[in-house]
Order: sequence, then C-alpha cells, then structure tokens
Amino acid sequence: MNMSKRLLLSLWIMTFAAAAVPLRAQITVEEYRLAVADYSWSLQQARSQSRQAQASMARARTGYLPALSATGAFTQTFRKFSGLEPWTSLVRPQIEQTVYGGGAVEADYRQAQLAYDITLCTEQTSWFDVRYSADYAYWSLSRAENYLRAMRDYVKIVGSLQQVVHRRFEEGYIAKSDVLQIDSRMSDAEYQLVAAERLHEVALHNFNIMCGDEVEREVTLAQSILDTIEQPRRMSMSEITVRRPDFTASRMRIDAAQWGVKTVRAAYLPKVSVGVYGAWQPYTPNSTGKTYVDGGAYLSLSVPIFHFRERSHAVLAARQVVRQSELQSAELYDTILREEIDGWTDLMSAHAQMLSSQQSLGLAAENLEISTYSYGEGLATILDVMQAQISWLQIYTNAITAQFNYAVAVASYARITSMP
Repeated sequence: MNMSKRLLLSLWIMTFAAAAVPLRAQITVEEYRLAVADYSWSLQQARSQSRQAQASMARARTGYLPALSATGAFTQTFRKFSGLEPWTSLVRPQIEQTVYGGGAVEADYRQAQLAYDITLCTEQTSWFDVRYSADYAYWSLSRAENYLRAMRDYVKIVGSLQQVVHRRFEEGYIAKSDVLQIDSRMSDAEYQLVAAERLHEVALHNFNIMCGDEVEREVTLAQSILDTIEQPRRMSMSEITVRRPDFTASRMRIDAAQWGVKTVRAAYLPKVSVGVYGAWQPYTPNSTGKTYVDGGAYLSLSVPIFHFRERSHAVLAARQVVRQSELQSAELYDTILREEIDGWTDLMSAHAQMLSSQQSLGLAAENLEISTYSYGEGLATILDVMQAQISWLQIYTNAITAQFNYAVAVASYARITSMP
C-alpha cells in the first residue's frame, strides 16, 4: 500500500482499532455515564437532599392530624402545715385538633411538597451535569488516544525519511546539512511524542477518577471521536423549558413563594381548636393524700385584633419574595435562550470544521507522498519534505481536534436542552 492510501486510511484504522480487544474489556459512553453517576459525590448529595425534603414533607403533613401530649408535675414543700400533706402532683394527658388555623397547615404542607419537587428537579439537573462531565472525560481520553497514535505515526514517517537521508549521505548524494536538519526534526518529533504520552496519561487519570476506578487502570473505549456521531435536532425554547428541570424548579419556587404569603397571612387570622384532656391529681387542699381522675373537653379560639400594621408589613415582604422568584425565573429563561443559541452555533461551527479538516487531510497526505518521492528522486529539497511533514501533522491534529470539539458540542447541546 502506498503512502497516500496509508495516511488516508489511518483515521479509519484508529476508529476500529478497539474492535480487536475482547468485548468485555470495552466500555461504551452510556456505560461510563452510569459508572460516573453511581460514583458522583454531587449526585449523591442531591439525592440526600431529596430524601431530606421528602421527610420534611411528611412532617408537614402531620399538621392535619391531632396532637397527643402529656404534662406532669410533682411538688414537695419544705414546710408542713397542720392537717395538710406537704406534696401535690398532676398528670394531664391531652388530645388537641386544630379545626381552623387560617390555612397555615395547608400552606406549610404545599410549600413542603413544592420543596420536595424542587429537590427532585435539582437532582435531575445534577444528573445532566454529571452526564456532560462523563461525556467530556470519555471524549477527552479518545482524543488523547488518537493524538498519541498520530504522533507515533509521525515519528515513523520522520524516521523513514531519516533512514533515506542517512543512506544518501553515506552514498555522497547530499550534504551534511540535510542530515542535521532531519536529525533535528526527529528529535522534535520524539519530544512531541513524549508530550502526547503525558496528555494521554492525564486523560486516563481523569477518566478513572470520575468513576472511582484505580488511577492507573487501563481501559479500552468502545467508541471514538472518529465514529459517526449523529447531529441532534435543534429544539425550540418551548420544548427546552418543558425539559429543563432547573426552569421547572424556578416556576415551582414562584408557587412556593405564593403559598408563603398565605403562611404569613395565616399567623394573623383567627385559630380554632378543640381537645379533650384527663387529669390525675390529689384533692385540693391535699389533706389525705388521696387522688382522683377527672377530665374535660374544650374549645379554644384565638383572634388577633391589632398589631400596629405588623400583618400588612409581613405580607408585603412575603409578596416581594414572590416577585423575586418571578424575576429569577425570567432571568433563567434568558440564560437558557443564550445557552441554546451559543450551543447550537458551536455545534454548527464544530461540524463545519470537522468536514473541512477531513477534506484537508487527504490533500496533506498526498502532498507528503509527492514531496517524499520527489526528494528521493532529487527533485525536492529536504526542507520541502519537512514542510510537508509539518503540514500533515498539523492538519492531522486539527482533524482530531475538530472531531473532539464536535463530540463535546453534541454533549453540551444535550445538556443545554436536557435531552433524555
């Protein structure tokens, strides 16, 4: 196979290089996402907050139920009076039910429900962030692997030319300057190879740390940035706002703030409660020490009358919380709109760069082949060949970078639009 075909097919070869490894040793993007999600500390914290909010909601619901309580007291006096016992006691169990509390119980419960739903939305947002981070780490490792392969190919290409130059110098066809130039180019290629190996090592470490594996553990990616990644459909703002859990949470915060107004107002409304109680205590005065059991039922009414406009000020402050929630939701809408426009622009730009780099790669490979052949025939200088090598490496690197940028842009747009 000639050099042109070998260079043109190198991307294709790298794409399917992982296929030679047993399937059990490979990991797909989806499998890696799940592994990262299982290990993610931020996602675990979000889940813990959801469970906390669920417990708070259950606690708020108990406000609808009657309350059972009991009080007890025992008193011993230091001075004993004639004919009286120096002690007295009281045990009083009581059941009380709020009949009307100004709507405070319902408002508290609705706020607790909304708080729980908001934490679920926050958990979903955390999951989308984790998924994007996992995709970025996965494609970063794929880019590092492909770049490392490209540098190894480059070292082989320079090494092949170096052998030709040394042979021609020994035969007396070229000057010493050509040997020095190709040796310098080989040294630079080996230096860049070391840098590529370092980048791959860092990407591998980040990959393993995110999913909780051993840092040095070798992995085999089942997918590559050189694979065909389907371009997503552009979504409208109406679709995005329905999908975005953070925007849904912002609307819920408005509802919660409105229930907060009712909670504040309820503190200044009449309250009615009923209850029954029992009492176990000695007779009064306690002359014999004998005790008796008694009980009763009661109706309690509390009516606030005048608090120097405290209620109006409190309600006004609560309404400003509603207004602030509405403004924050509107600001978030603009943020999402800007993210969608920027994300789609980046996606289209990355796609165009990817197509352009693929076309340029074939031209660079053909130019390198022609320059190398011409040098062997004495029709080109060593500088022409080295320039062709540099151009090929640059375009090859650009192709890998463009593929990576496109894969990341797709992952970013999926996060922006909350694609399932």
